[in-house]
Amino acid sequence: MKSYTADKVRNVVLLGHSGCGKTTYVESALFYSGATKRIGKVEDGNTVSDYEAEEIRRKVSINTSVLPVEWQDTKINFLDTPGYFDFIAESKLAMRVADTALIMVSAKSGVEVGTEKAWEYSEEMGLPKILFINQMDDENADFEKTLADMRAKFGKSVAPLQIPFNDENGNFVGFINLIKRDARKKVNGKLQPCDMPEDKKDEVEVLRSMLVEVAAESSDALMEKFFNDEELTEEEIYDGLLSGIESHAIAPVMCGSATLGYGVKLLLNTIVRFTPPAIEAKPNFHAFHDGRDVVYCSSDDERFSAFVFKTIADPYIGRLNLFRVMTGKLDNTMSVYNEEKDTVEKVGHLYVIRGKEQIEVDELHSGDIGALAKLSNTSTQDTLSLKEANIIIPKMNLPESVFCMAIQPKGKGDEDKLSAALAKIREEDPTLKMEVNKETKQTLVYGIGEQQMDVMVNKLKTKYKIEVDLLDPIIPYRETIKAKTSVRGRYKKQSGGHGQFGDVVIEFEPSGDLSVPYVFEEKIFGGSVPKQYFPAVEKGLQECVLSGVLAGYPVVGLKATLTDGSYHPVDSSEMAFKMATSVAFKEGVPQAKPTILEPIEHVEVLIPEKYMGDIMGDISKRRGRILSMDAVGTKKCIVAEVPTAEMHKYATDLRAMTQSRGDYRHHFERYEEAPAEIQKKIIAAREESK
Repeated sequence: MKSYTADKVRNVVLLGHSGCGKTTYVESALFYSGATKRIGKVEDGNTVSDYEAEEIRRKVSINTSVLPVEWQDTKINFLDTPGYFDFIAESKLAMRVADTALIMVSAKSGVEVGTEKAWEYSEEMGLPKILFINQMDDENADFEKTLADMRAKFGKSVAPLQIPFNDENGNFVGFINLIKRDARKKVNGKLQPCDMPEDKKDEVEVLRSMLVEVAAESSDALMEKFFNDEELTEEEIYDGLLSGIESHAIAPVMCGSATLGYGVKLLLNTIVRFTPPAIEAKPNFHAFHDGRDVVYCSSDDERFSAFVFKTIADPYIGRLNLFRVMTGKLDNTMSVYNEEKDTVEKVGHLYVIRGKEQIEVDELHSGDIGALAKLSNTSTQDTLSLKEANIIIPKMNLPESVFCMAIQPKGKGDEDKLSAALAKIREEDPTLKMEVNKETKQTLVYGIGEQQMDVMVNKLKTKYKIEVDLLDPIIPYRETIKAKTSVRGRYKKQSGGHGQFGDVVIEFEPSGDLSVPYVFEEKIFGGSVPKQYFPAVEKGLQECVLSGVLAGYPVVGLKATLTDGSYHPVDSSEMAFKMATSVAFKEGVPQAKPTILEPIEHVEVLIPEKYMGDIMGDISKRRGRILSMDAVGTKKCIVAEVPTAEMHKYATDLRAMTQSRGDYRHHFERYEEAPAEIQKKIIAAREESK
């Protein structure tokens, strides 16, 4: 593959709902550009883009794939992203290195949640947009309805460049270019010029006038000409479209069938003509040099910098870091510096990636996308630069990992292997997080949703030969007391030789501070318990609060005051007083109205307003308390407090209730007393587990 400069590079991210045909479109583009000899099919598991075993098995994209297409002396780097929301981080990271968003829409399904999200994320990232209504060959395709839905959802910037027409049987046979008033139809599997259908002429003129008006709005000169009822030339319309796309005033709509190859070449032509080349693209971030903002410029003349947007960690081929050259130029004789890790690494082998194929190249110009192998200390979202350049590109805020499961290996002794394998999987997916809960001893894995967890489990099995079980996390309940009591604890043992004797009187009461297990004081008068035994009493208390009297959960908020006791000059010892404290604890705490505390989460749910009633009702069913309802842009944010025990798999439930339009975040807030009926269930479950 030849080397392309920034003015000849287009970086296009494919977005859309799962199943809308993103992968199929790129397959067709690769074929028609001559990069491949056949068009792969998702159903057959032989596409260039979806090459991982899990993607082939599921018949959906899970990872972002880079697929360069050479067209009209231009290199288009397509970034094919997953449609499933569990893998949204893949899409967002791809958008960081893209300059244009190509949003695929199914002509049979219309505007779906994934379409809405794609538009929302593109707006958020400041990317120009092109919409492609795919699957026009389907018998249930409805271009008019899909276009109307898009204009209703996204506004008048949605402007069709072409419309389809059908034969007498209602089958899609061709389309009309609105600007040129040029019709083409399928003849022997190919599109050829034809006469415009009579029944489409009025519609063409109406839509064309709307398109011309939108194009004219891009400049004062064109707007004046339009208001004077002067005809805009085709070139003026195209210039207006180019300006409008770059300024986000226009999102052109095209249509076709990626499966049959209709509209594929025309869309490639449109990308080359109307989307910004890498050298002109406006960044969606600010870079920093020595703590100051630096001018972003995709020019070979600038100092080299690159942003790593994806890491592939394979047990057989090793690690690959995929990056975009943001400024300057990179060749295989250079060394790159990672300031965050403070490491310098030799380039050695420089690649262009097409799916899983690695094409070695000597250099990459600014704006292009490539890969480096075997960088030992480089991760996703790191900045690579020259050491003297000292450039930092800020990391993106990725979706919060709110879905939690406990993971354990099925095989004995696989704990270390599992930990190493999870570390490699986390290199590929930065939204997966892992921790070992010190209290429950469970290894917890956090992610976006169930699909992501399922993929992780299958990767562990197929790639790393480790079988695991996913379990519900153990809820870390606590115990405390609500009343005050005083009790004597005596430990006496005589069995020949030295005996053991310890005697304490301890007053137990609530400390008022649930953040610490216990507070210990002594109020001994007259030396009834010598000072050298005070630490032993506290040590005994320290061990006792690890397991409460109701269900064996750790005790918090306890105040213990040593008020009296007695000792034996020969038989008393630290061990005896520690044991006496244990006796006092086991006898006294049950008298002090012990109770179980449950963890409470602070929850913020962001949803469209139409789901407010459902979500509020569901939170109430989960024993939650709603604190406030706030407007956040066009959405509503419900702030509530909900018991942790009721929030398990809430990510899945929220998705179901809102058709994946809702998001939430949460954090631990505090402990509070659980209702009596819940306490009974907790105690019974604890007994059963023992």
